[in-house]
Amino acid sequence: MPPLCGKPRAREVVDRMLRRWFSIQYLLVVLVVAAPANAGVLLTTTVSTMPVAEEPPDPLDLRLLETSGAVIGRVRISSNNIFDLENPDEDRLLYRFANKAHVTTRPGVIQQQLLFAPGDRLSARILEETERLIRGNRYIQEVTVRPVAYDDGVVDVEVTTSDVWTLMPKVGLSRSGGKNNTTLGIKETNLFGSGIELEVAFKSDVDRDTSSLKYVDRHLGNSWYTLAAYVADNSDGNTRHLQLEKPFYSLDSRSSHGFSVLDSDQVESFYDRGDRIAEFQHQEKKANVFFGWSKGLKDGFTRRYTLGLAFEQHDFSPFADSLLPEGPLPGHRKLVYPTIGFEILEDEFEKASNHDQIGRIEDRYLGTRFAASLGFASEAAGSDRDALILDASAQTGFGNSESSSLLLAASLGARVENSGVENLLLDTSARYFKRQSERRLLYVGLNASYGQSLDTDQYLQLGGDSGLRGYPLRYQTGDKRALLTVEQRYFTDWYPWRLFKVGGAVFFDVGRVWGDSPVERSNSELLRDIGFGLRIGNDRSGLGRMTHIDIAMPLDGDSQIEDLQFLVSTKKSF
Repeated sequence: MPPLCGKPRAREVVDRMLRRWFSIQYLLVVLVVAAPANAGVLLTTTVSTMPVAEEPPDPLDLRLLETSGAVIGRVRISSNNIFDLENPDEDRLLYRFANKAHVTTRPGVIQQQLLFAPGDRLSARILEETERLIRGNRYIQEVTVRPVAYDDGVVDVEVTTSDVWTLMPKVGLSRSGGKNNTTLGIKETNLFGSGIELEVAFKSDVDRDTSSLKYVDRHLGNSWYTLAAYVADNSDGNTRHLQLEKPFYSLDSRSSHGFSVLDSDQVESFYDRGDRIAEFQHQEKKANVFFGWSKGLKDGFTRRYTLGLAFEQHDFSPFADSLLPEGPLPGHRKLVYPTIGFEILEDEFEKASNHDQIGRIEDRYLGTRFAASLGFASEAAGSDRDALILDASAQTGFGNSESSSLLLAASLGARVENSGVENLLLDTSARYFKRQSERRLLYVGLNASYGQSLDTDQYLQLGGDSGLRGYPLRYQTGDKRALLTVEQRYFTDWYPWRLFKVGGAVFFDVGRVWGDSPVERSNSELLRDIGFGLRIGNDRSGLGRMTHIDIAMPLDGDSQIEDLQFLVSTKKSF
C-alpha cells in the first residue's frame, strides 16, 4: 500500500538527517573544548619560529643626533601664555581673562638666554643646561628644549615656554616665633614681557618698618649683565644697594666681572628667650669690584679664577631712643683688601619632582663644588688692622632622586689677625631624602655651626624663625648651634582651581645653641618640638614661593611658652 510504504522511507530519511546533525554537533563540541590547548600549542610554535622585529630608532633621539654630528638649523621659540585654553579644564572665563591681561614673555628675552645658535653642533648637555637656565626664571612655569625636525645632518630645535602670572599684589600676614609680620605692596617679575623685576613694598616686622623700591634686570640691553638696585627707608635708618655684574652664567662661560656697593644704617638687637634685651645702631658700608676668567667645561669640571678688591666698614653706637638697658657694643671694623679666588664645579645635575617643590620640575645639584677666596687687609691700604680674610665653601651629593639622596655642604669664614683667629665660623649641613612612593618622602636635615671669637654682631641664634618651630623667635643665642629636623612629607595631586599645589608635613625638631653669648645666660637645655603643617605651592604665580601653615608644640623650655605655636610663612621650598 503506497501510503504505508511511504512513511517508513520518510522516517529513514529524517533519522539519517538527525544522526548526521548530532554527529556534526558532537564534533563541533569536541573541537571547541579542545581548541584552547591546541591553539596555544600552535600559537606558541608560530611565535617561537617568527623573527622578532626590532623597534626602529627614533630619528629625533637627542643622543643619536649628537653622536651623528648633527648641526643646529632653525631655532623656533614658542612663548605660551599662562593657561592652555585648548585644555577643557582651563578654557574658562577667569583663565581667558588672565591670558588676555598678561603680556607673554617676548621671544627675544628667551632667545637671549639660549646657549646655542644656528650652525652650532648639537649638544644634549647644552640643551639641558639651557632648560635649567630658563627654568630658573621666576616668570617661567615650564620649559622644554628639543629637536623637532631632522634632514641631511641639520636638526631644527624648538624652545617652548609657559608663563606664570607675574603682576602680584603683596598683601601678606605671616607669623613665626610668636611674632607677626605684615607686607603690603605690588611686584612685577616680568615687566611688559621683558624679564625685568620691579617691586614697591611696605613691610612691618619685629625689627623695623620698611618702605622699599627694588629693580632687577638680569639681561641688561639683551646681554648677560645684571643690573640690580634697592632703596629702602626704614623706621630706624635706610639702605641703598647697587650692583652691576656679568656672572659666570653657564658651565662653559669664560669670563665674569662686576661691582657692587652697599650703604646701610639700621638698629640691631640682642635677644634672649624671644625678648629684645638691648639695641645698638649699626652703620655698614661695603664695596666690591672683581674680574674672573675660566677655560670653560673640561672633562666634566669647570674651573674658575677671580681677582678683586673689597672694602667694608662697620660702625656701632648706642641707640639713642632705646628704652632698653645698654648691652655689649660690637667693635668697629674697617677692612680694605685685594682678593684672589678659585672655584671648581662638577657638571652633575638631575631633574626630579616632589622633593622641595610640589609637582614641579626641580633641578637638583648632585655634583661636587669647592670655592675659596683669600684676602689681605693692611693698615697701609687704609684698614684699621692687618688681617687675612678667608672664605671657603664646599658641597657634594650622593644617590639619586628615584630612591634616596644625600646632600652635604659646608662653609668656613675667618679673619687671622695678630691676636689670633677672629670671627671664625664653620657651618655644616646634611640633607637626606628617602623616596617612599610617588606621593611620600622622608626628609632628615642636620645643621651644625661652630664659632670662635665671633664679632658681637655675628652671634648665632635659634628659635621659631630659624627652624625650631615650637619656640619664640631668637630664643637662644651663642657661638655654637645644632638643629635636627625629621619631616614626613606628603605630596597630593589636588590642584584647586588649577592654581595651587597642595602638600603636607608631620615634623620633629630638636636643637640647641650653646657656648659664649653676649646675653650671658646659660643655654644648657636641649629643645624639642613636634607638629604638622600644610604646604601650598602657588603654581601660576611669579612669586615662586610656598606658603607654610604650621602648628607646633614645644616639648621643653620655659613653662611660660605657649603650648601651641601657630606659624604662617612663605618660603622658597617645602
